[in-house]
Amino acid sequence: MAVLDKKILILWGFMFLLAGAVGQSVNYSHPVCAMKGSTVNLPCTFETLESYTENGKKVLITINRVVWCPNHLICQGSTPSVYDSESNNNNPRYRYLGDKKGNCTLQITNLQEEDNAIFRFRVETNHAKATFAGKPGVKVNVTENIQMMIKTESDREVEERQRGERLTLKCSATCTFHQLEVTWFRYGNALPETGPTLQLGPLAAKDSGNYTCGLKNNNHTLSEPYSLHVKDEEEAADVNLPLIAGVVVGVLLAFFTLVLVLCIIKRKRAAAAADQLQPSVEGEQKRPDIIYSDIQHPAEREPQEDISYAAVQFKQKNQARPAEEAEDGVIYSSVASRG
Repeated sequence: MAVLDKKILILWGFMFLLAGAVGQSVNYSHPVCAMKGSTVNLPCTFETLESYTENGKKVLITINRVVWCPNHLICQGSTPSVYDSESNNNNPRYRYLGDKKGNCTLQITNLQEEDNAIFRFRVETNHAKATFAGKPGVKVNVTENIQMMIKTESDREVEERQRGERLTLKCSATCTFHQLEVTWFRYGNALPETGPTLQLGPLAAKDSGNYTCGLKNNNHTLSEPYSLHVKDEEEAADVNLPLIAGVVVGVLLAFFTLVLVLCIIKRKRAAAAADQLQPSVEGEQKRPDIIYSDIQHPAEREPQEDISYAAVQFKQKNQARPAEEAEDGVIYSSVASRG
C-alpha cells in the first residue's frame, strides 16, 4: 500500500510539471496570521486549459469539481477536505467565495487551532490533463493571544490636537482579526464603540485622555495607551492670562516708578532754586523789618473805630539769627473801610 501511494505521488508530481508547462496554475495569497475566533479570507485565482484535442476534434474543458483541503499535496481520494463542491456535508465554517471560472477564494470563520495548516486548491475537469492541485498552497497561522495596537496617521503614542479637528484611531494587530468585536476604553472606562476604528471629532477638551483597545473578553490583547490632549480655546486663554497679567503689572510698576522719580527730581530742583534766591543774612545790612501800612479813603480818615489790625509773623528759614530779632518781623496792616 505504501509503494502504491509512492507511485501515485510520483505520477501527480509529473502531472504538476505538465500543468505548469501548459500554463495551468493556482495563485495564492501570502501566508496569513489570524486571531483565533476571527474570520479570514484566503484570496485565490486559478487558470486551466480551455480545450483539448481528442481524435482530431477540439473539446472544451469543463470544470466539474473544486476542492479545498488542509495539509495535503493533491487533495484527492480519502483526503479530508474543508470544502468540496460535490459534497452536501461541508463544514459551515468554510465558505467558498469563488466560482468555476477563475476565482477560488475561500473564507474561514471562527478560526480554531485546527486551522493551523497549509491549504491547497484542486480543480477537477472533464480531462485528466486539466485536472490538478495548485502548489505551494497558503499557510494559515492561528494565534490566540496577541497585543493590539492603536494607529493614527502620525503613528504617535502621545499627541496634541487643536479644538475642532477630527481624528481616527485604528485598532490593529500583526495578525488579521476580521469580524472580531473590539472594545475601546478611555481612562479604563469602556466606550460604546465596538468597531476596529474610533472616530473622534470635532474634537473638544472632553475628548482628551488615554485610549486603549482590545478584543472583547480578552484582556491579554489590550493595547498600549494612546494619549490625546485637545487644546481648548478657553484653556489657551487661561494659560495666557497669568502672562498677560504679569506684563500689565510690570508696565504699571515701571510707570509709577518713573513718575515718582520725576517728582523727587522736580522737588529737589525747586528746593535748590529757592536756596539760591534767598539773600545771605551775614553780608546784608540789618534793617528793621517792621512795615506799617495805612490805607484809608480820604473821606473816612477821621473815624478810627473801623480800623482793623492784622498781624502776620514770618518765620525765617535761617535759624542763626538772634531770638530777639523775631519781634522785628511783625508787619502791621491797617485797612479802613466805609461803615
